[in-house]
Amino acid sequence: MPALRNLEPVFARVSKAARYTGGEWNSTVKDWDACDVRVAFAYPDLYDIGMSNMGLGILYDIVNRREGMLAERVFAPWSDMEAIMRAEGIPLWSLETRHPLAEFDVLGFSLSYEGTYTNILNMLDLAGLPVRAEERTDAHPLVICGGSGALNPDALAAHVDLFVLGDGEEVIVEIVDFVRDWKRQGRGARDEMLHRLSKIWGVYVPRFYQPQYNADGTIRAIEPTVEGQPPRVAKRFVQELPPPLTKPIVPFLQTVHDRMAIEIQRGCTQGCRFCQAGMIYRPRLERGPEEVVAAAQELQRNTGYDELSLVSLSSTDHSRIVEIVDGLRDAFGDRLAISLPSMRVDSFSVRISEAVASRGKHSITFAPEAGTERLRMTINKIVTDDDLYAATENAFKQGWTNVKMYFMVGQPTETHEDVEGIVELAKRVKEIGKRYHGGRTRVRVSTSNFIPKAHTPFQWAQQAVPEVLRPRHRFLRDSLKKAGVAFTWEDPEHSLLEAVLSRGDRRLGAAIERAWRAGARFDAWHEHYDWPRWQRAMEESDLDPAFFAYRERDLGEKFPWSHINIGVSESYLRNEWVKTLRQETTPDCHKQPCNVCGVQNMNADDCLNRLDVRLAAAGKPPKDRTGLRQPIELFTVG
Repeated sequence: MPALRNLEPVFARVSKAARYTGGEWNSTVKDWDACDVRVAFAYPDLYDIGMSNMGLGILYDIVNRREGMLAERVFAPWSDMEAIMRAEGIPLWSLETRHPLAEFDVLGFSLSYEGTYTNILNMLDLAGLPVRAEERTDAHPLVICGGSGALNPDALAAHVDLFVLGDGEEVIVEIVDFVRDWKRQGRGARDEMLHRLSKIWGVYVPRFYQPQYNADGTIRAIEPTVEGQPPRVAKRFVQELPPPLTKPIVPFLQTVHDRMAIEIQRGCTQGCRFCQAGMIYRPRLERGPEEVVAAAQELQRNTGYDELSLVSLSSTDHSRIVEIVDGLRDAFGDRLAISLPSMRVDSFSVRISEAVASRGKHSITFAPEAGTERLRMTINKIVTDDDLYAATENAFKQGWTNVKMYFMVGQPTETHEDVEGIVELAKRVKEIGKRYHGGRTRVRVSTSNFIPKAHTPFQWAQQAVPEVLRPRHRFLRDSLKKAGVAFTWEDPEHSLLEAVLSRGDRRLGAAIERAWRAGARFDAWHEHYDWPRWQRAMEESDLDPAFFAYRERDLGEKFPWSHINIGVSESYLRNEWVKTLRQETTPDCHKQPCNVCGVQNMNADDCLNRLDVRLAAAGKPPKDRTGLRQPIELFTVG
């Protein structure tokens, strides 16, 4: 099918037509007929959201830099556009050349969060592609998913051909090179293609694995069904951060993060037990100050932006963050606004914020996560009340008038006293602010509901039921209102769906498809979210949401993701869960020798170096690195 023409009349009938037109500054348009491999990178949410996804931009740039290969983009159409497309038989197209998605060789979805699952099915259907992997033939594109959501992949096993686990910068090159060679050799059976692709480190092909269930619905085992497949598929990781993207696409309309961005650090080793990102993004890697400054200068030349975000899970944990900020200030002065999207709760973070705030101080955000020191130590968020008070006082003293604080409700071992602690913290912070700014002081508290995530120490925990959460929300709402503190919270049923989708096994795929066929779209958006529709889909699939969300797991239970190896060992996570119940903490391994979390067994250079420090302290020789190239479990340290 040739590229779609004359779509302009359609654009005139929808909101925010710039979501669909393409042609933005720095976008890449290659000669379709001159390319051997054509990849469509799909973000299963609105353009406004997806264009802020750094991973999509990086992979797009990597593929387009390769001779004879092209990468284009596609996003989920909003309901007004979808209605027109279905009514007029218009297939979903790419932004760059407006070719239908069915014409591409590879269709790669970014799976950042669970609320996009039904959008993936919807985009496949709008493209005229079978939504089930088993129904796709050799003539159809290869459907891939990557991103953090891919590390519990089996809920989408029936709909996705393969998953990329972990860092994608190297894997995507190996995949597109394979596809080029596969096409040149005349193609072949789809199963054979997938079997060969499964040999790439970090690639998981779900059709080659099969779960077995116990009578109570728990998993007995997940085993390969094809000879040569490993019992556990290891995630891919890079040993050093790839060069930063310095020529990103500049959108025509405002996006969620409408600014330049440089990833200064990947991973986090603080070890918060609720945090999935802190477990799956290991080892921790840093970018040097010189590279950051040079990249910022090139980014500004290529985009014209005057605001830069220093991206990291915890920006002020970077060992050279002061040098980075000082270098940017020396290079740009006050011509560049710098933002730190994630910071520790301490006065050092405030001092760094003071250094980057050059255009007026509005809001500063902290995430204490829990209302009492006892609960923060339990979840390994090692922050005291005094840390928070000192940080907020420093912020108010330096001129900030608005403080936002994020907490979670319903965490393991949480009591009413812990919830009361949120109110007491907010009241004290408000009092501190008034001493500096009087009535101009604004304090806002936002709570999310705790969701036990895969590959974390809290994967054994249960989610709090609505009957527990709602009284706590009401208490916070009423108490914070009296204190003059703004408050926002999350609906318990919305959190329930996220817990089910993030912890589900293969049986959940039928419910996802039923919900989509019943109209589920944009489930992360409140105006589209419909819990009764999901309840019906679960019932029709003979599934109970409580089984996935409201059940504390036995320490010996097999998880739906037990065949996925993220590096951090299950024994380490189990020990962290036990330490939770004992209210014991675990220090950051970047402030002490290796914690032996398991990633050292994947031959990560940073982890091996820290392991050597631990071994030296115990009077043992360092590990021999000879021949260490693959992510295999070579040794363990007690």
